[in-house]
Parts: sequence; structure tokens; C-alpha cells
Amino acid sequence: MAATSFPKSEIKILLLENIHPVAAEAFAAEGFQVETLKGALPEAELAERVRDAHILGIRSKTQVTPKVLDEARRLLAVGAFCIGTNQIDLAHANRRGTPAFNAPFSNTRSVAELIIAEIVMLSRHLGDRVREVHGGQWKKVAVGSHEVRGHTIGIVGYGHIGSQIGVLAEAFGMRVLFYDIMAKLPMGNNRACATLDEVLAHSDFVTLHVPETPATKLMIGHDQLARMKKGACLLNASRGTVVDIDALAAAIKSGHIGGAAVDVYPSEPETNSDGFQTPLRGLSNVILTPHIGGSTEEAQEAIGKEVSAALIKFVNTGSTTGAVNFPQVELPVTKQAHRILNVHRNQPGVLRDINKIVSDLEANIRAQLLATDPDIGYLIMDLDQDVSQDVKRAVAALPASIKTRILF
Repeated sequence: MAATSFPKSEIKILLLENIHPVAAEAFAAEGFQVETLKGALPEAELAERVRDAHILGIRSKTQVTPKVLDEARRLLAVGAFCIGTNQIDLAHANRRGTPAFNAPFSNTRSVAELIIAEIVMLSRHLGDRVREVHGGQWKKVAVGSHEVRGHTIGIVGYGHIGSQIGVLAEAFGMRVLFYDIMAKLPMGNNRACATLDEVLAHSDFVTLHVPETPATKLMIGHDQLARMKKGACLLNASRGTVVDIDALAAAIKSGHIGGAAVDVYPSEPETNSDGFQTPLRGLSNVILTPHIGGSTEEAQEAIGKEVSAALIKFVNTGSTTGAVNFPQVELPVTKQAHRILNVHRNQPGVLRDINKIVSDLEANIRAQLLATDPDIGYLIMDLDQDVSQDVKRAVAALPASIKTRILF
């Protein structure tokens, strides 16, 4: 394979929010320039800092807005070193030809273990007992304290995390119900339910693992809480917008809901030093954690490896496999060829025009792969004649082209 036309030593990586050092090490090993910052940046400062960056790495607090993306004229890709990508304007990034990658697998076990631990804590009222002993009270009681064995857990959202929770819960001797908007293969003896209401009505513990979408916003409110079994507990480690917090607080105070474990909130502090308020503070049998579902050293290291590997592969080969907002294209590298990458508006005739350019310049296409979504097309093309610069210039000049570059 020919040397990359864009020298690796000139590719700049900006990593925010204490992304695990393994990511910076991976980028540095490729010869890239790497800058790391501990925290998130406000929009204006991020827009300024990202102008010269080719890769931006973030976690959940950084907001990648249209203004930021418009200023980032050299930006090749964004990496979300977490599961969620709602902090990135994915549609705007798509239209600017900027793929975004995330880590859909790496913190699965960490979140699943936290949920199982919290189910045991809620069943035994351990949060209250711990707080009492720290306050000098001795309250040794068994009333209201139960084993989880034989009880039913309802999982809403049966993806990577939800299905893992089902496996662990079953090992604890629990019955497992789940609901998902898509058909999913049950793990073990987990049983699918046809509706959300069915899960709510039959579960002693309901745990939420859904993305933030218009369909999931406030999906658990007064009506849904009322449909839960009296004394059942609700757990949310998905997105803060999924649960009506005021309704949950009211249901706990009334005694209908027996407890809750909440790790995500509609509004979260920007930094660790900021204060935090929620109607759930101080309520009995309520576990509140500061968005730490995936915050284990093992998960953060795995996320650092997973996302950096996807970004490096994209920089080195143009592969968008795993991108959350982009056509999925991966073409094996052709030896002794020149690779051109092109993002264009998805309209009729673009590929015809590109192939005409190649033909007119008497270049030979060794390999070519195009994929589209409703807004854009992404093309990887390998040529075996040394006319790639001429092809690149002509393709970039097409009215439909958004971003064109020679990879090598």
C-alpha cells in the first residue's frame, strides 16, 4: 500500500473528558498528534479548539452542535467514547460528511452488574440501612427485606445491556420478562412480552435500557407507574429524559412504588464540583448515583480501545463500519492502488458522473464501493493509474460533492 497522502504526523487528535489513556496511546502509536483535556468545553471554546482537529473524541458531557461542526472544517470524524450519541448533532454531521463512532459493547458488563447489585440493594433496603448506621442508628430489621430469588425482573430495551442483565438475573434465580420494539432472540429462559404494560404489570423490578428518542421521552410517567405492581421498584440507567422524575417521586412518597435506583437525570451538572438537585433526594429506599453505570476502569479501558480502533481504521482505510450516522462502507485495501474517498449528496447521476471522470482521464478502477442513506452517498474507489490528483480535483468540483480526499 502506498504511503498516506496526508502525512500521519500532521493528523491532529483532540480528546476531551478524561478519555482513558489507552486511546491516546493508540493514536500516538499511529504517529498522530494527540492533545488531551480533562473536562468538557463550552460551545464557543470547543468551536475554537476544534478548528484544526481532524478527530474529536468526547464522552457524554460535550455537546457537538451545528456551530461546532461548521467551525471544524478539517474534521474527519467524531468519536463518542461511550454508548450514547445524543450529545452529537448526528444529522448535521452526516450532511457535512463527518461520521460519528461510539462504543456499543464495551461497558455492557459494567452497567449490567450495577443493575443487579442495585436490585439486591433495593430488595434489602440496604441504602437506608447503610445511611442509618453511618448516622449512628442501629436498625436491625427483617420486615420488608427479601431475597431476589423467585422475583420477576422486567427489562425494557433488550439490547446489549438488557440481554446481559437477563442472563445475570436468571443466574440469581429470578424470572425474566422483557419488552423491545424489535423482535429479539431471548437469552436462556428470558421471555418476551408483547407490550410495555405487560412488563410493568407483572414485574417486581423494572429496569430501563433504551436510547433517547422522541418515542422514549417520558415513556415512564404517572400512568405507567400506576400500572406497576404495588411495592415494585424502578431502575433507570439509560437516559434521564426517559422517566418523569416528579411522577416517580410522587409514586414513591405515596407508597405505590417501593423504591428506585436512578443513575441518569434530565439535567446533570457540567462538572464534579457543581451542586445537584432532584426531587428524589432523601426519599426512602432510593439509590441515586452520578451517571456511573459504565464508569469502571475495565469499561473505560475497553471503550478507549474500541472507539480508537474504529477511528484509526477510518483514518487509515476510509472504513465507516460501526458509524452511527453514516453509510456503512468497508473496502479491502488494493495493493499498488490510489484510494479516493468521496461524500456527496444523495441524488441521481452522481456515480455516473464520477465514473465518466475516471473514464475521461483514462484511469482504471480496481475496486469501488458505494453506499447511501437518505441524505448522502459515501464512495471508496481504488485506481491503478497515477492520475488520482486529477480525479480527486474533478470529483470534488461536482456540484453534489460534500467532501473528497485522497487517502493514499
